[in-house]
Amino acid sequence: MPVTFTLSSDVRRSFPEAQVRLVTARGLRNASAWPEAEAALRGLEEDLAAGKWAPFGEDDPQVLSWHEAFRKFGTNPRRSRSSVDALSRRMAKSGVAPRINGAVDAYNYVSIGFGTPAGAFDLSRLTGEVMIRTATAGDTFTPLGEPDVTEEPRPGEVVYAMGSQVLTRHWNHRDCDQTKVDVGSDEVVFVIERISAEAVPDDVLESAQQALVELVSGHAESVSAATLDAGNPGVTVG
Repeated sequence: MPVTFTLSSDVRRSFPEAQVRLVTARGLRNASAWPEAEAALRGLEEDLAAGKWAPFGEDDPQVLSWHEAFRKFGTNPRRSRSSVDALSRRMAKSGVAPRINGAVDAYNYVSIGFGTPAGAFDLSRLTGEVMIRTATAGDTFTPLGEPDVTEEPRPGEVVYAMGSQVLTRHWNHRDCDQTKVDVGSDEVVFVIERISAEAVPDDVLESAQQALVELVSGHAESVSAATLDAGNPGVTVG
């Protein structure tokens, strides 16, 4: 069933340069190895060890722009970090990137390599409309890995939401448990985000999207790409 992703008017007003690149994969084979994603992550690790490259840090505009956005909607960005910040810090400390499954490894590579928050939802668990909006009273969230926990996001916090069910907290800080991508996910919609055109220009975001398309294409029956922004605030996938 088709699902529409919508960038709400309040978020567009507050963050006019926000853009989300979508990559939709059907017939995904996520239980087998993804050697391309593994090679991409290993390449970053080797470059980091050799001193040829370093993960994006708090002073880099790619991360700093998200710190500023989080503060704007009332979130402490050092207490609840954007996904690109948290992932980059983890790699800078350990020297290695996490390995979860092929699809997650692919979007983690894009996030670390291009300095853009990236994630994914199991499309088969989505219905109707997914809206990027500010949280309201009555919204609920079940954190990833904690299926018995229910949180209530603070009103004003930017979230992905399907009705009153919140899919991500603090924009991209944490995913919910219900729509996680695991080895059984065969329909997946990936998201790549930017909040500032100066920090992440269109051509960089386009390159990040294309890199993800290339990593996913060898493991799916079909792959399509789309862009969600102020000029095109609604995109239907599926």
